[in-house]
Amino acid sequence: MLDVRRLRLLRELARRGTIAAVAEALAFSPSAVSQQLAVLEREAGLPLLERTGRRVRLTPAGQNLVRHAEAVLERLEQADADLAEARGGLAGALRIGAFPTAIRAIVPAALVALARRHPGLEPMVSETDPAAVAHALRAGDLDVALIHEYDFVPVPQEPGLATRPLYRESMYLAAPAGAAAAAAPAGRGPDQGAVLRAHADAPWITATHGTLCHAMALRACQAAGFTPRIRHRVDEFPTVLALVAAGQGVAVVPQLGVTGPAGPAVSLTRLLMERRTQVAFRSGAAAHPAVAAFAAALRAAVPPELATPTSPA
Repeated sequence: MLDVRRLRLLRELARRGTIAAVAEALAFSPSAVSQQLAVLEREAGLPLLERTGRRVRLTPAGQNLVRHAEAVLERLEQADADLAEARGGLAGALRIGAFPTAIRAIVPAALVALARRHPGLEPMVSETDPAAVAHALRAGDLDVALIHEYDFVPVPQEPGLATRPLYRESMYLAAPAGAAAAAAPAGRGPDQGAVLRAHADAPWITATHGTLCHAMALRACQAAGFTPRIRHRVDEFPTVLALVAAGQGVAVVPQLGVTGPAGPAVSLTRLLMERRTQVAFRSGAAAHPAVAAFAAALRAAVPPELATPTSPA
């Protein structure tokens, strides 16, 4: 009989590529991971792995077993959801991941509503960049999370995860007041590429390297025909706007990143880009009462000025 814990290790190896990366993600030692995978191979009765330098590649049999593992793990999530429903009365920890602007603008109101309806639940919020959510959910470090994607940085489809749309928000070019602006064609608003190119020679403020926000700013500028000269790398949008106001550069910020009036020292130009936020969880967990309750509280907490998704959340 195949052990489901070892199947999880094999799935993570298929995603991460090295035993060391699996060990780090799941808080095991590399030797423990290797030993468990060797046991899985004996249980399967044929080779599942082959080494290529420092990396480990799955054999065709290993790849096929990962596909079965995805289905097995999804059914286990569904079984857990059914058991939670049968127990009645939500209780225990709910581990939530979210990015900073959502934590500030959406999550607190959702937690208030959740506590009112389900006082036995203990929500535990961790600030998590969307790029790290998939691994955290699959590893079991999170139960549910908020992720986002941009027009230039779509979220890849992650095996073992499911998402539901939550809201959309506009994007803005933030520049020091009085900075050069793109001229709008007669009868139309300014072209997005022209807005960005008007600041091609200016210093730019982006998020830190490796985040989706950084990739979004870089790719938007490249689509406009230039590579931005990055001076500052800052993740908190209020700090970004403070740097813009100080004349330190220009930046692309989302609607929730503009907290109240930007002030006379900052000029905001709306772009055609959007940031779309989704609720993410493990496949099969959509019906889990705690996950469903938090998702419902989130939908109720979305400010009315944000665009709602066209499909049901």
